[in-house]
Amino acid sequence: MGRDVPALVFTREDRRRYRIKMQECLEAFAQMLRESRFETERPQVGLEIELNLVDDRGEPAMRNSDALEAIADPAWSTELGRFNLEINIPPRQLTAGGPDAWETEIRAALNHAEDRAASVGAHLIMVGTLPTLRQSDVGEAALSENPRYRLLNDQVFAARGEDLHIEVDGVDRLRTYADTITPEAACTSTQFHLQVAPEEFPDYWNAAQAVAGVQVALAANSPFLLGKELWHESRIPLFEQATDTRPQEIKAQGVRPRVWFGERWINSVFDLFEENLRYFPALLPLCDEQDPAETLDRGDIPELGELTLHNGTIYRWNRPVYAVAHDRPHVRVENRVLPAGPTVADTLANGAFYYGLTRALVEEERPVWSRMSFSVAEDNLHTAARHGIEAHLYWPGVGEVTVPELVLRRLLPLAHRGLELSGMDSAWREPLLGIIEQRCVTGRNGAVWQKEMFHHIDATARADRHEALRRMTQQYMDYMHLNAPVHTWPVD
Repeated sequence: MGRDVPALVFTREDRRRYRIKMQECLEAFAQMLRESRFETERPQVGLEIELNLVDDRGEPAMRNSDALEAIADPAWSTELGRFNLEINIPPRQLTAGGPDAWETEIRAALNHAEDRAASVGAHLIMVGTLPTLRQSDVGEAALSENPRYRLLNDQVFAARGEDLHIEVDGVDRLRTYADTITPEAACTSTQFHLQVAPEEFPDYWNAAQAVAGVQVALAANSPFLLGKELWHESRIPLFEQATDTRPQEIKAQGVRPRVWFGERWINSVFDLFEENLRYFPALLPLCDEQDPAETLDRGDIPELGELTLHNGTIYRWNRPVYAVAHDRPHVRVENRVLPAGPTVADTLANGAFYYGLTRALVEEERPVWSRMSFSVAEDNLHTAARHGIEAHLYWPGVGEVTVPELVLRRLLPLAHRGLELSGMDSAWREPLLGIIEQRCVTGRNGAVWQKEMFHHIDATARADRHEALRRMTQQYMDYMHLNAPVHTWPVD
């Protein structure tokens, strides 16, 4: 939900008009699908990274407006919390520019932003949940200044009618209540975008759903939340709870949550947008002036503003996206399951694994989603979030198996094949997927390193828990700037 919106109060008439406009948008989208009006010739990939801001001590820095002004680059934007920023890396073709081009571009953008943010007393850190966040850091005062966040917050609580209850059991137990959605700001993610032809979308979405658990297990990087040691990827249960518009009685009735894995494999991209209208009331019923049917009739491309705004308030782990770029509409899969960090090298390795594996699975004669129940794919996601790279996951033809064994024996060769089909030669593939291989061989990812380093400091420095987390965070940032993959980070 990246659009700026005004601060206002919605009426019943606003909601009635919005419902009508969403249906008109859906009908226009169906017409566009029938008439094959979409960009398919030069499919591109994209990347968004959410980051945290900290001060010199590794504590949260509520300075995103100041940092954004100092960075002065339209690729950067605020996020929900004052200690968050987001960068939108320009889209590109997967194999454009040679092996190091994308990494060079991303590192240059991040280094420039770090230098500018430092001038206002803030530093960037790529991590799934900031280890030094305390309960006092995620109150109402931490909401970003943009009115859209206040409006979203008000609408979520108007729907709930009561405070949020956040409950996560891990090594420790977290039990807390929140009277704003700001705890969601603790969830910072990496979002991989994959543009596909509409007729290919269901296969790629189904493949992304099937591998979501494996992705999270390999890349878990969020073991600490509000001073507690919880799941390896605590961002998953936190995000599911921090944006939940349902009070307990509505949950008991089986109403679907807005942070949603889904409930079935799909046959068309239309299925997902139609579900959005069928299952979810509008949070932000803001109507555009554009009439989508009239726009199509005169040969132009509609923005489908109501449909896309509504889609932005439903947080699927793999989200469908409709957009218009250079006067051509396209659809893409937005893969949202992964945390930020730890390094650019790790991020691009995660991307290579995702893009390669989904391509290979789509090309298989008998798709994996025809051999795996949808509920098993969802169970894999939550098992992976809880146990990380130590998880046992189910895969067709293999059964329940450890993540390293599944990846090394079955999925890594498929990822190589998929990247090769995409035009990426072995000199490019090997370093990227080699990082994934070594994570499996060593059993070490960001979550494992954070846990080990925290316990090392806790045992040797006689520091209290928050001080140990703070020192661990500072060490994390030092290694992050070196850009060495996390499986190589020492614990000392």
